[in-house]
Amino acid sequence: MLPTLTTLDDSTPAALRPVLQPLPTMTAAGTRLLEAASGLFYDHGVRAVGVDTIADTAGTTKKTLYDRFGSKDALVALYLLRRAHRWREYLLSQLEDSDEPVLTVFEVLEDWMGTQRRGCAFVNAYAELGGSDHPAVPVIRAEKAWMRTLFDTLTGDTSLGGHLHLLYEGTLVILTAGANPQAAAEARRAVQSVMSAEAPAERN
Repeated sequence: MLPTLTTLDDSTPAALRPVLQPLPTMTAAGTRLLEAASGLFYDHGVRAVGVDTIADTAGTTKKTLYDRFGSKDALVALYLLRRAHRWREYLLSQLEDSDEPVLTVFEVLEDWMGTQRRGCAFVNAYAELGGSDHPAVPVIRAEKAWMRTLFDTLTGDTSLGGHLHLLYEGTLVILTAGANPQAAAEARRAVQSVMSAEAPAERN
């Protein structure tokens, strides 16, 4: 489904390439380190978590962390890349049999966030790293570009896709930072209104 959004080849737009890179094969220790870092980075922020804390949480050594990932910066970028992979795979699996894929995106978002009240991991990381040459920044930007491209693809209309992407990002903020558990339901009603408004124009 949606091969443009899942396949990395010569035709892949530059804006999407960073987030479609394959995940590396890792040892058991590397997996533990990435799992530990992912939880710590999301809960406490990228800057606040040091490599000693990550290694201790994973039950490894700091040397093992550097041997597996090279640097904390590379580990941050991999944390976000893996999160993007997991979100993409989960979302696309839910869209496969959906009759109303745009609405399904918002349903899946609500389910995915669950009790995660720290909000969007990519926005959080950008708040700390944006404006720098950190290797995670291209991943963050590519994840946002991927979501925009998804809406463009689902609707076949880049203008409508842009509107829906803005609604999606706003929903994520209100659902978490806004502490409004009804945000996704409100967004779905807004999507239905937008799609209904577009339908007559398409028939003319």
